[in-house]
Amino acid sequence: MNLPWLSLLWLVPLVGAGAVIVLPAGAARLAKLTGLLVSLVTLAIAVVITVEFDTTPVAAPYQFVESHAWIPAFGARYTLGVDGIAVVLALLTAGLVPLLMLAGWNDGEGKRRRGPHAFAALTLAVEAMVLISLVSLDVLLFYVFFEAMLIPMYFMIGGFGNGAKRSQAALKFLLYNLFGGLIMLAAVIGVYMVSAREGTSGGTFDFRELVSLFSSATTTVDPGVLKLLFAGFMFAFAVKAPLWPLHRWLPDAAVESTPATAVLMMAVMDKVGTFGMLRYCLQLFPDASTYFRPAIIVLAVIGVVYGAMVAIGQRDIMRLIAYTSISHFGFIILGIFVMTSQGQSGSTLYMLNHGLSTAALFLIAGFLISRRGGTRAIADYGGVQKVAPVMAGTFMVAAMATLSLPGLAPFISEFLVLVGTFNRYWLAAAVGSTALVLSSIYMLWLYQRVMTGPVTAGNERIRDLVPRELVVVAPLIALLVFLGFYPKPVLDIINPGVAHTLTTIGETDPAPLTAEGAH
Repeated sequence: MNLPWLSLLWLVPLVGAGAVIVLPAGAARLAKLTGLLVSLVTLAIAVVITVEFDTTPVAAPYQFVESHAWIPAFGARYTLGVDGIAVVLALLTAGLVPLLMLAGWNDGEGKRRRGPHAFAALTLAVEAMVLISLVSLDVLLFYVFFEAMLIPMYFMIGGFGNGAKRSQAALKFLLYNLFGGLIMLAAVIGVYMVSAREGTSGGTFDFRELVSLFSSATTTVDPGVLKLLFAGFMFAFAVKAPLWPLHRWLPDAAVESTPATAVLMMAVMDKVGTFGMLRYCLQLFPDASTYFRPAIIVLAVIGVVYGAMVAIGQRDIMRLIAYTSISHFGFIILGIFVMTSQGQSGSTLYMLNHGLSTAALFLIAGFLISRRGGTRAIADYGGVQKVAPVMAGTFMVAAMATLSLPGLAPFISEFLVLVGTFNRYWLAAAVGSTALVLSSIYMLWLYQRVMTGPVTAGNERIRDLVPRELVVVAPLIALLVFLGFYPKPVLDIINPGVAHTLTTIGETDPAPLTAEGAH
């Protein structure tokens, strides 16, 4: 019997969210345990999908496909399917949520009577909506959940955040992303109208049919229309990712949230933006993507350097880490739009590695800040490695991963992006590589000020990581080391999806750039 694995992948956490929220008000521990159990079941389903995914050259580009009638009048169907890119991101999502459940074990306590219930339920709801966005093969279905995930995240930031300005940060997050979503809605409607006019069987939202309809080799659609539709999708994804200069909501939302919520937002939800660029922008609008490619690459490179430079000047631990993510998202978007196999494989691997490194760094910093009364000021710390050596050691590994130290996972992905970029845009690669130096400055300086030197007054009673926290941190550190030395299992899953994307958009890798060609 063939189970509907992709439906189970997102329905289990969604049903689990409903089950958690109806538990009795006094059953806070039961609500937490239920949320954790549901997230582990979801992870098990994601592992099954990953193991069963066929990476051979003859395999279908989209696997585990399900298709059922949804809204026949609009040509919309409940159609699901995954390629290697979606499989890796779904596994990242399902793998991080149980760790975030444990990391945020006490989040929601004291906030309101059913705070733990709400926090666990909202986390599962975000997970479900991210997962169906990753596996959807219907543009309308994707859009519905792309927007719907903003609601539970808004309540997680505004209702459970630790900062004094959490309500303003939550509203800023919502307004930015809703505006981007409204622009995308116009583009989604435009795609349907164009398909109804150009197609032979009425309008459709089926992603595979639309790719064929808009193919560079066969389309009769006005190129100007396709450019406008591309811009509508790209704007929404650029806000979600975020791409400079549409990033202004991210630092505030990350700082005012709890660490677990910030990781759910930056390491999980925001990946839907870069995933959308890779799948929808490139494959639906290949010519428009090529037309806008130089401008997007310029913005991505600015984001890489800007995020790193602004991080250097931060006095707030969490805000510094948030700005590093803006730099990393610039690398991811750069790799996507150089349209080379190395660049896009590196970008997809970067999405995974950024999720792991950011989760480790943000959560360990959160554990430290909670022990110091909630202060995020770097100046309030010092000498932590003397009183909490395990915390300091794991923070060091996470920090070194963030600056892409060779031997840790992000180095491989960043190297692939730069190699893929150099062969087509050597100047962009050269400017982007300056972030390697800048990241060394802000990470080593952060570690020096927080962890080394004499023990600052007030830090002498900081205790080391407890078993629950070690269970959260240890898998992240282990994966950062393992994938740093042996990324092949992940790349074997990613590469067929990247090859299919490049074939769909009609791009091939350029000839290696010689020294003379760089002048």
